Amino acid sequence: MPILPKQRDIFPAELLDEQEVADAAGWIAFYTLSRREKDLMRKLEAATVPFYAPLVKRRLRSPGGRTRVSYVPLFPGYVFSRVDDEQRRAALATNTVARWLPIGDATAFIADLRNIKRLIDTDQPLTPEARLEEGQPVRVRSGPLLGLEGMVVKRRNEQRLVVAVRFLNQGASIELEDIDLERL
Repeated sequence: MPILPKQRDIFPAELLDEQEVADAAGWIAFYTLSRREKDLMRKLEAATVPFYAPLVKRRLRSPGGRTRVSYVPLFPGYVFSRVDDEQRRAALATNTVARWLPIGDATAFIADLRNIKRLIDTDQPLTPEARLEEGQPVRVRSGPLLGLEGMVVKRRNEQRLVVAVRFLNQGASIELEDIDLERL
């Protein structure tokens, strides 16, 4: 049973679709005050400001042995948004934003966010990757992640596919078998 139901982490739902991102200008990253990501997301949605802040499922065991599910930000402190000047000022007026950062290469950034969203949508356990390591670039050749590109990292005798958001130098990884991957 979740502590709280999952709140919307993307608004509008088609924000990262091909047609929607034809105009890649106006993307920024809001860096929030400590643990205020969801508060900012609720306020942006109420003001109809487009945003994406990936939330991932986290399972915890209570002292009584019950499993509790919560949804936490994959990139703590960050909410990504496509805004004009008026919407940016409205977001800053919410008192949840510490600062904002312009995104230089918005097209590559959007592609990275799409890949992260595909990983999250598989509903498999994800591991946040705080600092990325260089590895072998690969492409997934079967399954629900068909065509997804990333790099391979080995940890504790398991092979993981890391999908990165280069703007943040962070990402997420998922365990995959050798047979599912092909070298680029």
